[in-house]
Amino acid sequence: MFLLDVNDEEYGLKPMNCPGHATIFEQNSWSYRDLPVRYAENGKVYRKEQRGELSGLSRVWAFTIDDGHLFCTPEQIESEVNDIMAMINDVLETFDLDYEVALATRPEKSVGGDEIWEKAESQLESVLESANMEYDLEAGDGAFYGPKIDFAFTDALGRKWDGPTVQLDFNMPERFDLTYTGEDNEDHRPVMIHRALYGSFERFFMVLIEHYDGKFPLWLAPEQVRILPISDDELGYAHRLKNDLEDADFRVDIEDRSWTLGRKIREAQDDRIPYMLVVGSDEAEAGTVSVRDRKEREQQDVELDSFIDHLETERAERREEPDFLG
Repeated sequence: MFLLDVNDEEYGLKPMNCPGHATIFEQNSWSYRDLPVRYAENGKVYRKEQRGELSGLSRVWAFTIDDGHLFCTPEQIESEVNDIMAMINDVLETFDLDYEVALATRPEKSVGGDEIWEKAESQLESVLESANMEYDLEAGDGAFYGPKIDFAFTDALGRKWDGPTVQLDFNMPERFDLTYTGEDNEDHRPVMIHRALYGSFERFFMVLIEHYDGKFPLWLAPEQVRILPISDDELGYAHRLKNDLEDADFRVDIEDRSWTLGRKIREAQDDRIPYMLVVGSDEAEAGTVSVRDRKEREQQDVELDSFIDHLETERAERREEPDFLG
């Protein structure tokens, strides 16, 4: 942890979001009818890794987790995990990512009774089996506080990195003395479920950059279209094109530096922009554009409305590569 001495008191930068959500749950009285209770935040956390362990976006001192924590009865575990797995599958299918899945079971040192561990492990296994998902069984590799399902990505160097996760926790509810009133009118411990659909955003972006080799599909590219006016005389027309494209909710920029057209094209190619619109005096006069993609294909005399129609279809279908030019 990053520790600070403030007025002779020790403070630490938040290393995890879980205790905060447990504290929020603890501030209210809950009945079994209220459960499950779900909290989520995109929370910034800090880990003081050794300098030699820091690596690009994959291992950093400050990162953001799409953290969710659910408090439920033991009987609700399978249903809640099913819903989480459906969300994780949506993420993985959206980005068409390669991953490995592991079910990690009870380690030698753990908290919680035999019965709840056995039931929790069987519920996680049932979720994976019903989803027809291939997974490795990592016996004894669960957290001391509960079993978990982990998704791992492999980077360009063959290293594995943690991604989405679903973890059951029998420890934190005990430590924070969390309770709910059961149907028998007695106090019971909830089960806490930790979930992240992406893991850390920074590491997920690293995975995406490598997965696409920086050539993001149109729907995902931070800059989808770059307009390249041949000279300053076409800047006014370029801004009108930009307005029309932005009205259709596309991310557009204009290369307005005093460069040659060749240099503007090379810069856009190096930036892996999906589409470039080259506009000169002929295009401005005719109200058309010359479309060029990052594969160096080009088509002249294109009507902007026709181009926008194609972009909308390509975006909606989340196509892997720009294909206006075939």
